[in-house]
Amino acid sequence: MTEIPEHLLNRSKARRAAASGESTGDASPAVAASATPAAAAPAKKNVAPAPKAAVPDPVYVAAAKNRRKIPFWAMSALALLPIWALIYFVAVVPEEKVVEGPTAIGTAVYSSCAGCHGANGAGGAGQVLYEGNAIKTFPHIEDMLNFVYAGSQKYVAAGLATYGDPNREGGAHKPLGYNGNPMPQQGEKAGGGLNEAQILAVVCHIRYDLAGADPKSEEWAAEYEAWCSPDSEIYKALESGSTSFDTIDKDFSMLDPKPIAVGTEPRLGTSRK
Repeated sequence: MTEIPEHLLNRSKARRAAASGESTGDASPAVAASATPAAAAPAKKNVAPAPKAAVPDPVYVAAAKNRRKIPFWAMSALALLPIWALIYFVAVVPEEKVVEGPTAIGTAVYSSCAGCHGANGAGGAGQVLYEGNAIKTFPHIEDMLNFVYAGSQKYVAAGLATYGDPNREGGAHKPLGYNGNPMPQQGEKAGGGLNEAQILAVVCHIRYDLAGADPKSEEWAAEYEAWCSPDSEIYKALESGSTSFDTIDKDFSMLDPKPIAVGTEPRLGTSRK
């Protein structure tokens, strides 16, 4: 049988003694020295620091913490409120229709006439147009178109003593009878700067916006529909060049009443009846 070395036996005894808290004289000094500190070392205790006293929140902080919060989904809904308001406004407010046609164009053209006739047709260097004066002088739109196109000096040169309705209430107008100031020719062929569509447009503006002709009345409805409405075929034809003042009476003979020949040369006017 093999014998166990003595130093191993001593080491085993020393370990058992250390585990049971006893010492043995047989243990070697090295083993005892190594065992003694482990046995003699005091156990360390984890001592927790004393808790600090809680400081109460200020009143306004406590109120903020206790206040009911807005849900996150509501925040997104609130952010979209301006967009919803705009959509609602666009949906409920009726769209304003822009009326195009002769009278709309004539309003812009008339700005060059306002210096003589006044912004509202009240007159000045030129004749009074508002409060029914223009339609009293020209009960037929064709006569007014002819006079505006040719101008008063052309009438004088042609030997015509009056223009418009020869039986006008209060007397017929004379070409140079208003302060001696001539009405400048406006038509291109007469030396003016307006084409025939523009002349019709400005005459429509004068008759229906300034002079006060009622487009819905029995007296003026047919004229307005044929010459000055947004759907006027005569205006469209003049604008496109498919008719002219010299051919309107032939090109639109189907209208009731049939148009009077406008012409571009000065001519006598026509009475109301």
